[in-house]
This record gives sequence, C-alpha cells and structure tokens, in this order.
Amino acid sequence: MKITLSVIKADIGSIGGHITPSQALLDEVKNFVKENGKNLIIDFFISHTGDDIAILSTHERGVSDEKIHKMAWDAFISGTEVAKKQGLYGAGQDLLKDSFSGNIKGMGPAVAEMEFEERPNEPFLFFAADKTDPGAYNLPFYLGFVDPMYCAGLILSPKMSDGFTFRIIDVEHTEKDKIVELNAPEEIYDIAALLRDNERYIVESIYSRNTGNQGAAISTTRLHNIAGKYTGKDDPVALCRVQGEFPATGEVLAPYQIGHYVAGFMRGSHIGPLMPCKQNATISFFDGPPVVTAAAFCVKEGKLTEPADAFDHPYWDYVRDQVSEKATAIRRQGFSGAAMLPYSELEYGGIVEKLEKLEKKFKIQD
Repeated sequence: MKITLSVIKADIGSIGGHITPSQALLDEVKNFVKENGKNLIIDFFISHTGDDIAILSTHERGVSDEKIHKMAWDAFISGTEVAKKQGLYGAGQDLLKDSFSGNIKGMGPAVAEMEFEERPNEPFLFFAADKTDPGAYNLPFYLGFVDPMYCAGLILSPKMSDGFTFRIIDVEHTEKDKIVELNAPEEIYDIAALLRDNERYIVESIYSRNTGNQGAAISTTRLHNIAGKYTGKDDPVALCRVQGEFPATGEVLAPYQIGHYVAGFMRGSHIGPLMPCKQNATISFFDGPPVVTAAAFCVKEGKLTEPADAFDHPYWDYVRDQVSEKATAIRRQGFSGAAMLPYSELEYGGIVEKLEKLEKKFKIQD
C-alpha cells in the first residue's frame, strides 16, 4: 500500500512565555483534525514539543497535497483563536501569512512529508525540535547514515553497502529551492563541507542508493527568511524510516548522545547543546535548552500504532545530565563570542538598529 506521512508543526500560543501550549489549545487542534480529517486522512497523532504543536497524519494523497495542508492550517487558525481567548503568549506566532494559498510551505509552519510503498513492517521515527533551527538535524543524520562509527549497518548489512544520497538545500536562496544531490560514501567530504554550516545548508531528504527509496525527510523552513525579521526559531521536524534498507532505530538515535551545539536558546540568538527529551517536553532554562523529541511508530495500511518514546530510557537521563552541564558551561559565557550567534544570524533583530546607531558615533582618527 502506498501511503504518505505528513507532519506539520507550529507555535500558536504558550503558557507563561515559551514553555508549553495549554491543554485547551491542544484539545482544540486535536478535535479539529478529528472532525475535519474524516474522508481525508487515515490516522493522526497530536503532540507538542516545547511550545510547538505537531500534527502527524497518514493518508493516500501524496506530498504537498492542498487539502491536507489546508486542514492543518485551519487547525492552527482554530487553535489560535483559543490561544487568544486564553491570553496565551505568541498566539498564532508561526502563522506568517494572512490566508492559505494552496501549500503551507513558506507560510510559517514546519513541514516534513514522505510518500512510499509500505513494507510488510514499516517502523519510523518522528523527530520534533524546539528552540533551534533545521540545521540541528545535520550532524545526527550525517552520522546516522554515513559514519560506520555510529551506523554499524554500513559495514554489516548488504542492503546499506551502496550508501545513501543526500539532498541538501541552500536556505539562503529564497526565490526557489536550490538543491544539490551528493552521494555517500564517495562524496562524504563534500557533504561534510556543506553540513558544517547549519544556518545555510540543510539536509532536506535522504534516499537509499540500493533501492532508491526515501529514508528521511526534514523540514527546511527558516522563519526569518519568510518574515524578514526575527519571529522565533524554526523548530524543525523530521521523519525517518528505519530498519531493513535503512539504519536501525538505535543507529539513528545514537548521535543524539553528543548533545551537539546548535543555534537557539533565548530569543533564538544563542548557541546551546541539543537535549534529547521525553515526549511533550517543556521549555524552561534560558528559553531552552534546545530540545528534540523522538516518537517511534509502526504503520500498517496507514494505521499508526501508539507511539513509543524513544528518549524515555534511563540511558537518556544520563545524556540529559551531560547536556545540562554543557548548557550551563556555555551560558556562563553570556553574550560573548561563541555563546551567541554571529551577526549574520542576528541581522533581523533589534541589535542591528543598535549597531547602526553606534556606527554613527564612530570617528576616523589620523
């Protein structure tokens, strides 16, 4: 059976700042999808990561389907009204356009989708991150699909010995998608050269070179490229098929033990370690740290199992302790140097106006 997985995620209101959506807001989105998804979707799952609500759905309508995207958009609009009534902070924050225009991409919410022929058993992972941007997935997906130090299947499984094709997008090119396809293992140095720049080059999707089947899809929305100013971090989502011709679940998850440094934290203007958290995690310390959740599913004829929380295990408690130490260490550095994002990533914030005023006070001396 050919099915489509679609996940669409947005920040449309939160309690106490940027901590978590209210239960009433979650219920409104869930009830809207349940009512309006009849005869449109096969199954769905609603969750939140930090202050962002995600709609994961299965259907047979393919990617970028107008009706699927409009349903999600309307669900967020309906939720925004509840957020406004409750006085939640940032009501409708990620809805950057006034009206739906046929495709939710480029309108604010993060989108990741895959269409494929179901295998006899079809396990996959749904990742959702908050207080960071899409480049946060660059390193984990590189290591999970390219590096045998993390993905033993590259050595042990004949199904993966041909490697994978990475589609990488240049998000600074905003007029149209600008994408390059590079093959691992032959072009891993080229892949690494691009993926080192998390703010510009982002993994958009990954394909098996053995079968041509898609293994991963990552949202690539950069909100400041749409709004022309800082409106919050991009809070990306990702879908990843696992096992068989793709890396095993544990191989995809293993790189998250690094707690690698990514953009995000307070006002989206700092650097912090990415913390793997349990489902429906909240945000707290310095509007962070940047967090990622992972829900594992199996899907059969479009019907989802209940989710298994991939980061709800004693080992990840240990990792969270390590990441907390890294977060504390870099926050001690405050605004200085590597603790904050470079000027190019701050150009849509108030600091630009401040620097322009200061520039007029400089004088050239002989």
